[in-house]
Amino acid sequence: MSLARTVTSGPEPHSPEEPAKLQTPPVRGTWRASSEGAASTHREDTRPGLGTLRRAFSRTSQRPSGQVPEEDLGLFQRGSHFLFRSLRRAKDNGSTADQSHATEVPGVTHGPEVPSRVMDGRSRQSSAGVGRKELEPKAEGKSVADLITERHLLAAFQQLRQLEVRLVAEKASHTFEKDPTGFARRAMDLCLHYDGLAAEIGAIVRETLGPDGVDAAALGELGRVVRAEEEAHPAPPADGDFLLTPRRWRQHWEDAVRRSAQERVQQAGAGEAPGAAEAEAEGASGLARLLAELGGLVRSDLHKVRQEVQPAYSAAGFPAWEAYLRAFHGAVAQRLQELAQDARGCEQLYVLLDWAANVYGSPDFLGAPDLTLSTEPLPPLLAPALWARLQNDYTSFLEAKITSCFDSILQLEQSRWADAKPPDVLQGLYHTPLSIDVHMLVAEHVKAAGAISAELEATTLRICTRALGLFLPRFEKAFLESKAVNEPYLGANINAYEELRTSLLARFPGTFEELEKPLAAATYTFQKRLLQGLQCDVQPLFRVLCTKAWLTQDVLQPLMDKVVAFARHLEHVAPLRAQETLQEVHRYVVREYLAQVLRPRERFRGEERMTSSQKMGLDAQAIGDTFQGLGSEATWLDQAIPCVADILGETYKEDIRRHLETLIGSYPDIRRDHVRAILALRRLGHRRNQRLLQHARDLLRAAAKAAGSGAAGGHVLFEEIEVPTSVDVLLTCI
Repeated sequence: MSLARTVTSGPEPHSPEEPAKLQTPPVRGTWRASSEGAASTHREDTRPGLGTLRRAFSRTSQRPSGQVPEEDLGLFQRGSHFLFRSLRRAKDNGSTADQSHATEVPGVTHGPEVPSRVMDGRSRQSSAGVGRKELEPKAEGKSVADLITERHLLAAFQQLRQLEVRLVAEKASHTFEKDPTGFARRAMDLCLHYDGLAAEIGAIVRETLGPDGVDAAALGELGRVVRAEEEAHPAPPADGDFLLTPRRWRQHWEDAVRRSAQERVQQAGAGEAPGAAEAEAEGASGLARLLAELGGLVRSDLHKVRQEVQPAYSAAGFPAWEAYLRAFHGAVAQRLQELAQDARGCEQLYVLLDWAANVYGSPDFLGAPDLTLSTEPLPPLLAPALWARLQNDYTSFLEAKITSCFDSILQLEQSRWADAKPPDVLQGLYHTPLSIDVHMLVAEHVKAAGAISAELEATTLRICTRALGLFLPRFEKAFLESKAVNEPYLGANINAYEELRTSLLARFPGTFEELEKPLAAATYTFQKRLLQGLQCDVQPLFRVLCTKAWLTQDVLQPLMDKVVAFARHLEHVAPLRAQETLQEVHRYVVREYLAQVLRPRERFRGEERMTSSQKMGLDAQAIGDTFQGLGSEATWLDQAIPCVADILGETYKEDIRRHLETLIGSYPDIRRDHVRAILALRRLGHRRNQRLLQHARDLLRAAAKAAGSGAAGGHVLFEEIEVPTSVDVLLTCI
């Protein structure tokens, strides 16, 4: 038999004397799903039950959607499916009872042997007549359809249950052996009313979170009727009778709750429909607004469930809070998956991850201490694979973004260099925003990543470390090639690198150690360039030392004035690096002074040699006092010039041996060439020179064996002084 003919109730078998049946118009709403495609071409029965059911379902047809939900259509199809199986069993029973021809459902052509009029009046009364009277309004009450319309669900179910029990009993007593059509009609009426009641359950759930408020009475009635149905149909019957099969209304209710939550969640951002260009332009801000609206909607609905919906269900023992919580959790997860597919760029991905981890995942998301989204019974908001993909996409975009940020920092610094404005002095030190910009860049992204997960924080730290490692040599090269290479800017960059080296290592231990050496090397480069500037200024002043004019004039003071002026810049450099630079200046002055002494432009004899020795002593005192006043801690340099002066001015030649011992003991990096040059200035005899040179050789060997490297304490002075080979030195050697 065809589906259309089965679902649509056709006219009852009647004799020619019976009046024609009235045509029933197609029923709206829920009925349309069961009779569509056939109601317009077949005449329907005028049973009072169907008429009242039409009124009952008029509410559903007038809803804004105008269509029957898929879940309701499934209920009708399920009822029809069971009905067909029942009819097949009825037909088989008829064959067993030696029926020559079984009577079929109206709408299908009867065989010529048994016309429809063979059914007597008694069978018609037991089938169609009883079905109409049982479901039509009674004098003392209302019909089942009216009860469903008025949402007296429990009363409607009780009536349907009575009809069901009676119908099952009549079926068991073989009342319908000769009239399977009558059984089909009554079973169809029962199934459609059951399905209509289930559809009303879904309608109540859909309206619960709507703008009209919560109907507590309807929710309580819903809970009681579901419990009653479960008690009436605890398990599928052994014989497979569809009438006694559990209707699974609790599952139907949970599905309705789930669909209601999905509809509510999809409303977030539904009012905004920007074009592709506008959506791309809005970027993260638009996504943040949508997520904020989504969070507010979920928070409001769950508050409503806890305060109004849950108490209404509690009387029936319904776990409404858990069901709605799971439903909204699943709906939010589905919505986030949809948003994740369209997320583009670092900012949008971070907004999505941050909302999932810190907003929705916060214990305070619902805004009340007794309302929490417990993570234990609920699955992850985002599947682990999706979460990992979002983090990977975010880190990929983040790496490009951080590199771009470092490019912007370099461009800002270059613009400051081009302006030729001196750097600011902040807290007594030359200041450039370089260190602050780098610190803010790293700290901002690391903190943001740490708010999402420790794994993402570690990944972000590695990205920042690599990017900073590539940035440092680029910055150094760009600065040294610029026109801003002067004492203030060199001092400012030394301060910035020193702050980066100390602060980053202290704030992120175990991460930036690999950058310590590059930072120290760059700092040394800036210090060296700072010294080169001073050397260019003072180098010509050393050339007048050890000349005839030097003996009678104070040619050292201009040189020391430049040193003092240079040291004023060091006052605005980080103390540790300033001390290193000042000691290097101190060493440079002493070294260049000795280089001029060992490579004299003029030779002094007799009285002039004694005068030069005294002059060297005075200069050594002036140099020592000056650097001591500037704060130099390189006191080991104070003995170099006086020792050489004592050798040149010593009148008792045997004491020269003692002065050599002091010189070699204080400066083990001295070589024999330096000793020969000093003795050449003293002009001693050949034998005495040889004895002194041999003694110096022994002292140097002992010092080399004791120190290992030849420079005690790492101090280097004479090693960097080149001694030319002159005739006097050769004579000294010979």
